[in-house]
Amino acid sequence: MRLLFLVIFAVSACHAFAQRDDVIDVRGRVYDRSRQTGLEAVTVMSTGGQWTMTDSLGYYRISLPYSDTLYFSYQNKETARYPVSQMQDPTQFSIALHVYIATLPNVIVRAPRYQIDSMMNREFYAKIFDWQKPNPLKSVNVGPTGVGMDPNAIINLFRFRNNRRIAALQERLIQEEQDKYIDFRFSRSLVKKLTGLDGDDLTKFMNKYRPPYDFCVLSNELEMGYYVQQCYIAETGKLPEGKPYFLQDGIGVNGNQ
Repeated sequence: MRLLFLVIFAVSACHAFAQRDDVIDVRGRVYDRSRQTGLEAVTVMSTGGQWTMTDSLGYYRISLPYSDTLYFSYQNKETARYPVSQMQDPTQFSIALHVYIATLPNVIVRAPRYQIDSMMNREFYAKIFDWQKPNPLKSVNVGPTGVGMDPNAIINLFRFRNNRRIAALQERLIQEEQDKYIDFRFSRSLVKKLTGLDGDDLTKFMNKYRPPYDFCVLSNELEMGYYVQQCYIAETGKLPEGKPYFLQDGIGVNGNQ
């Protein structure tokens, strides 16, 4: 009977010792002092030499012996030691550090839309887009009392420097608007999808085969796609020499070549 008791005691002791040396996963989250924001890049260490770091949301996971001790380090400051054996639930061991992280609300970033940008640009530069070159005939008014002339219109006729400046600005704004429309229709995403090109090869291709503004205005999506494919065939040397990449109203379109 005594021998049986000793055997049972030894087995129980070995089992308890094995439990103390079992490796278990300790998991949790490290918060700032508000207990609402997870802390990234907090070092999670043990006295046994194991370590890891929290992810972008403050979560961590580390495998430790039951007899090990856990502690945290952030901004060169260490926390108290936490024995694994004394944790109530090692799989949900979360703590809050005495630091405050200022956070901003989530911002949704959307890709720019050509139509909206164009409308805003037209509205902002409305006076420039609506400006017309002074015409002497428009300064003459015929009424029931006779013929009169608009003095402001006459003055504008002789503002040569100002008129040249506004005309040049109007021309530049119109050119920029047309360039943006070409970029919108002949986009990198479309060309990359149809040709498989990327990086410098994609940039060179788009510069070489950039279509004119009139073609972009008059073509639909299918025609633009066909034009891109024909340009790619020409780039690989498989299009007969002299053949235009696209015919629009009987006129060949060959990009910037």
